[in-house]
Amino acid sequence: MGSCFSSSPPDEDESENQPHFAGGNVTLITTNDTWDRKLSEAKTQGKIVIANFSASWCSPCKSIAPYYIELSEKHLSLMFLTIDVDALTSLLQEFSTQWEVKATPTFFFLRDGQQFDKLVGANKVELENKITTIAGQK
Repeated sequence: MGSCFSSSPPDEDESENQPHFAGGNVTLITTNDTWDRKLSEAKTQGKIVIANFSASWCSPCKSIAPYYIELSEKHLSLMFLTIDVDALTSLLQEFSTQWEVKATPTFFFLRDGQQFDKLVGANKVELENKITTIAGQK
């Protein structure tokens, strides 16, 4: 389990080592409009949203991303989103303040756009337990 607490990426160029945060049933959010559209879609469809706030420079984020994608493929009744905080540089302050993101990865569990649970850190066991429990309640 781990978390990244730095608010800025390292200076070195890691372009060849960028993690794949999207895939399977995970949608990568890069704009506020996409975020709003996906939350509205989830509400209309009655889906619970798992929103993963990650950063490309964060080692724990990179390590849990494939597992998050795997979970998304098992639990199709849920909506899985990843917000790459690096891609949202213009919106980062707003998102960080609104959602109180103090470390990455941070997973928010939303029903009708409202947070009902949260997990900070790359804890695979705890993430799976929360998702399995939520999926079982659907």
